Amino acid sequence: MFVVGEIMSTLALCFIVFSALMHVLWNVQVKQSRDKTIFIWWMFIASSLLMNLLLPFLTSPFPRPGGTVLLLALAAAVCFVLYHLFNGRAYREGDLSLSYPLAQTSMIYVPIWGALILREQMTFYGVIGILCIVAGAYTVQLPQLSWAALSRPLRNMGNPSVKAALAAGFIYSIGSILDKKGVSCYPPFYFTYILVMMMVVVMTVNLCRNRYRGRVLREWQHNRRLILWSGPVMLGSFITFRYGLSLAPVGYAVAVRQVNVLFGVLIGVVFLKEACGRVRSLAAAMIFAGVVLIRMAG
Repeated sequence: MFVVGEIMSTLALCFIVFSALMHVLWNVQVKQSRDKTIFIWWMFIASSLLMNLLLPFLTSPFPRPGGTVLLLALAAAVCFVLYHLFNGRAYREGDLSLSYPLAQTSMIYVPIWGALILREQMTFYGVIGILCIVAGAYTVQLPQLSWAALSRPLRNMGNPSVKAALAAGFIYSIGSILDKKGVSCYPPFYFTYILVMMMVVVMTVNLCRNRYRGRVLREWQHNRRLILWSGPVMLGSFITFRYGLSLAPVGYAVAVRQVNVLFGVLIGVVFLKEACGRVRSLAAAMIFAGVVLIRMAG
């Protein structure tokens, strides 16, 4: 029974909304790239270099991480790299309207893991807010508002892209819990630093396979300016989300970050002159309503 629980502070909300905006911007940059797997690796390289440049200017010394922090960061890094790989496979092999809704199932798992593992409590309105956001994220990429369109992803469970999307959502939910535990016992900036470095290592190991030979340099030659710009944007998204995560229940934080859908719709309508349409308008309204409910829940 969700009658007593934790609320999301204004500061946490601001951190996560800013993170969502940065998330949209670096995803726009990924869409402009030629070789997306390689480009994402370059983005992490640029972000890690920037973090190393920032270290000497920090007022507090780098706290010595214990074994638990290192293990949490490594496990989270593996989860997030697998999330990107499964998501990429789902989008390459399947229809976006089929894969995208099911990749958002992480928002269903995260509050459950938060309650069972982290002993987090949520208010009734907070749960309703999460459900509104889940519904909005599920419908935003659907071609039309009909039972056939709504049930189509669920009727294609045997499709390889559907399986990959479901795996992506499940793995991301586990990574989010590891992330929350990490920033709860270690300063968010430094945990983000360790996490990013470990993700770079895991992705680099993946790129050592023969299929990627020669592709790393080609992507740099074609998109070096975009890569350099993407580093600060991705870093802004990563750090602010983890600061917000340290201040709010993980179920709320992961759900509220879906305001990136609102930013995506606004960018598409204002800058790319895309039509909004009934489906995207309804989805945006549901996500906005969900964020308001989460903020007001108490």
